[in-house]
Amino acid sequence: MRVSISRREFLSTAAAAAGGLSCAPDAPAEAVPPNVVLLMGDDHGWHETGYNGHPHVATPVLDEMAASGLRLDRFYSAAPVCSPTRGSVMTGRHPNRYGTFSANWSVRPEEIGIAEILSKAGYACGHFGKWHLGPVKADSPTNPGAFGFEEWLSHDNFFEMNPFLSRNGGPPERHEGESSKIVIDAARRFIERAAESGRPFFVVVWFGSPHEPYSGLPEDLEAYSDLPEGLKESTGAITSMETGLRTRVRLDKILQARYAEITAMDRAIGDLRDYLRDSELRRNTLLWYCSDNGAPSESTFKSPLRASKGSVYEGGVRVPSVIEWPERIAQPASTAVNAVTSDILPTLCELTAQPLPDRPLDGISLVPLLDGSMEARPSPICFWRFEPDRDLETEPYIDPELQKGTTPLVKYMDGRLTRHFRNFHFESPDPTDFAGPRAILDSRYKLVLDGDRQDGPGRELFDMREDPAESRDVAGDNPETHQQLERELVNWQESVLRSLTGADYS
Repeated sequence: MRVSISRREFLSTAAAAAGGLSCAPDAPAEAVPPNVVLLMGDDHGWHETGYNGHPHVATPVLDEMAASGLRLDRFYSAAPVCSPTRGSVMTGRHPNRYGTFSANWSVRPEEIGIAEILSKAGYACGHFGKWHLGPVKADSPTNPGAFGFEEWLSHDNFFEMNPFLSRNGGPPERHEGESSKIVIDAARRFIERAAESGRPFFVVVWFGSPHEPYSGLPEDLEAYSDLPEGLKESTGAITSMETGLRTRVRLDKILQARYAEITAMDRAIGDLRDYLRDSELRRNTLLWYCSDNGAPSESTFKSPLRASKGSVYEGGVRVPSVIEWPERIAQPASTAVNAVTSDILPTLCELTAQPLPDRPLDGISLVPLLDGSMEARPSPICFWRFEPDRDLETEPYIDPELQKGTTPLVKYMDGRLTRHFRNFHFESPDPTDFAGPRAILDSRYKLVLDGDRQDGPGRELFDMREDPAESRDVAGDNPETHQQLERELVNWQESVLRSLTGADYS
């Protein structure tokens, strides 16, 4: 049974619970709360890991985690693009419930985040790297601090080598070096201080890699200097590191730099694992890696999945994910049970004995999966790229001045090298609001509606056990399954639209 409380009750209950967390070295193992580190790649495709069989990308650290921990073979991002998925991690809710429809749409201040929950329970909470749920500046009502992080070294969006990052909302400062190492080193220093003070820690590291524009250290670029000759015959459109504008580049050069970023990110994760081991913190630290969405179109080389970033087909939402936690996951395991980024909050709440927020959640606790007792997901996962036909841009939910970003990046948008955010009030649903690419996935079948706006059939049903590549529409052979899944999807959309009006905050 799920326990939930209101926001007011949550704040007082969680604060009281903080006194019950024992971190003393001589406390019984079951009484010591786990440390938690969430790691997230940016646009890292499911296929772009060694353990998933990629013939070129080297990810020895993730491969080792997959071999020693729990490999989630059917893990999904809640959305096929970045900001919405990151919102799902923080809230346990689908991002359309609070207007985070796409990249550069902010979260709403009334949402309850997992860092807020854990900070009230005594955890030291830090965020490092990409935020992308609103500006990270001090006066933003949706910065990491507003969501429970006591320390952050963060960027409004993605970042490359030598990134500009804001510390605790201050003016952005340039940090020399490879970006994955920079944010991991900052996270390590935060963990050191938390451990010295005897507090459990909750650390979020959201890398800027391997999001384009691509760059890499010379030694990492050299490792991918001999990609297949056939890649030289194609080009892709990416952002130039020199001009910040779109340009076309030979595909082998694109992938060389992209794979170099993935390798550098993997190495940085290894540095953190080594530190946790050497500091005797690794055994009771839950280390969870995933990506925020599938690989972009220029990066689908050798992918067995359909489509890419931005799509509700598998290539847009199925992502790599591994969990390592020696205290609880003593033997290597893998699972084909469907799981999603919205599950992270409910899972951590159960593991830390914290109540859930009293509002509709779209995630479930994966604790039974960690313990090996979940054989199938009890409820479907729904996806929805919200694209209403009517204009949503009515009254801003947050003062537009507070939505202006400050951290520079390489890529131009709207003529500037920063990102601004938006979110709007939504008064009442309209029949057209149910449109947009959407899907529902149960333990066997996946129904996709409007997945291919160009020439697709509008409604497709796939047997994911037999056809993970989504190559054969079996809707005609399974009309009852098709109809049942579509009813469930519409019912879920109705719930989401009610949340979008702000009804959950009363």
